[in-house]
Amino acid sequence: MTQLHSKQLYPTQVYRVLRKAFARSPLDGEGAYRYGGRWSSAGTRLAYTSEHQSLAMLEYFVHLDADDAPPDLVLVTAEIPFDLPTERVAVDELPSHWRRSPAPAELARIGDEFVRKAEHCVLIVPSALAPNENNWLLNPQHASFRRVVVSKIEPLSYDARMFGAQRRRQRKPVIRNRQDR
Repeated sequence: MTQLHSKQLYPTQVYRVLRKAFARSPLDGEGAYRYGGRWSSAGTRLAYTSEHQSLAMLEYFVHLDADDAPPDLVLVTAEIPFDLPTERVAVDELPSHWRRSPAPAELARIGDEFVRKAEHCVLIVPSALAPNENNWLLNPQHASFRRVVVSKIEPLSYDARMFGAQRRRQRKPVIRNRQDR
């Protein structure tokens, strides 16, 4: 794992999708603490965020049943200061089967160790859904975490087709020009 020293002088935005009921403390790591995740065991607090809104949506939606899509989702946008202590896990540092579901236990050990050592506030990891994109795991117990700012919480509207709510369109016949007859 590599420690990052950002050269940018502006904050990075990260995104998280969650139910409205949990929006009061959207980055407290409670979900990971209760249930664990790909990068942490139950009992470890990490707030899972993504570097893109679309990735945050994918990461959330992949865990839903098609017939149980919640109507009350919100999108949280947070600002990560450029100088926050950050560590990155590269794909080539991971076992070859790291994208499998359920996640290999060694991935949870990476996040657990990251929190236990408390040297960095942010752990940047590749997404198993889109490995060229990253999730940013925030340690809410790190001293620098207080500098992370939730800048926006807004209702999340998504296309109902995400959950198969719209019937497939019937293919319409191609109308040809008279010259093609």
